[in-house]
Amino acid sequence: MSEVSPPQPRFNPWRLSVAPMMDWTDRHCRFFHRLLTRHTLLYTEMVTTGALRHGSVQRHLRFNAEEHPVALQLGGSDAADLAYAAKLGQEWGYDEINLNCGCPSDRVQRGAFGACLMNEPRTVADGVKAMLDVVDVPVTVKHRIGIDKIESYDFVRDFVGTVSEAGCKVFIVHARNAWLDGLSPKENREIPPLRYELAYQLKKDFPGLLIAVNGGIKTNTEIAAHLQHADGVMIGREAYYNPWLLSTWDAEFYGDTHEVPSREAVEETMVAYMERAFAEDGCPWYAIARHMLGLYHGQRGGRYWRQVWSNHKLKPLPPREVWQQAREALARGAAVSD
Repeated sequence: MSEVSPPQPRFNPWRLSVAPMMDWTDRHCRFFHRLLTRHTLLYTEMVTTGALRHGSVQRHLRFNAEEHPVALQLGGSDAADLAYAAKLGQEWGYDEINLNCGCPSDRVQRGAFGACLMNEPRTVADGVKAMLDVVDVPVTVKHRIGIDKIESYDFVRDFVGTVSEAGCKVFIVHARNAWLDGLSPKENREIPPLRYELAYQLKKDFPGLLIAVNGGIKTNTEIAAHLQHADGVMIGREAYYNPWLLSTWDAEFYGDTHEVPSREAVEETMVAYMERAFAEDGCPWYAIARHMLGLYHGQRGGRYWRQVWSNHKLKPLPPREVWQQAREALARGAAVSD
């Protein structure tokens, strides 16, 4: 009797993802986002290979079991260091290892990684191969479409071609150039023009690769439009500032019509999580609450609610007392808005 093949997943794991964002997508943020979407892939903040070589591995790699599927983004350029860090990531249970080839910050440039690696595709290819040699999970690359004034499609095409030859099958394309001189990281997310058509062309030229597009995407309508041309979409700042958007994705893009919890239920779960985090390692509630300040984005009374959760004078109180004040402020604000 022949074996029955297991059912194949209906969608690739990169169909929708929340971008790695420094100081934002820590484990508390990812726990919050997972309450809103079951299927969307979540990414860590960038973790440098140096931090894992010389710092606290637990502090950098610890995550909540509820976060899966979750990917570890690494920053580095040395193949041996990347292999070491990738192996650690797999041992800690991450579902994917991603290499940052898109961050333009001065600190990253001084470390000779991030966006400047696009000038060194062979170095990236060597790092990818070193990681693939020691892990079984996917190794992916997030990159820009160019650096500085290099706007030729050939540049990003050759980068992807070289790195894919080393075994990388998934490329997440931030569809802006990275300007290594003259712009801050924030400006680099806003000023260089978006050119999604280059990401689309990569998919045409490399049909066997999985190409996801990132940069400036804010609505489900835009997501759906990009999915006509690419395999996946990565959302960054909009997912952070307007997180309730994530609660629509399982039904809209994965065909999963499970009942979505209310904003109130999500907030209550986060309060319980604050208590759990404090019991586990003394994490203060306000280090967690900052990630959920967009929960009532666009809702009546939301501004009053945010003022409570971000009020530094309330830090000595336990989170349930703050929660009660926030609920009362939301109700007052909604009444004023009426």
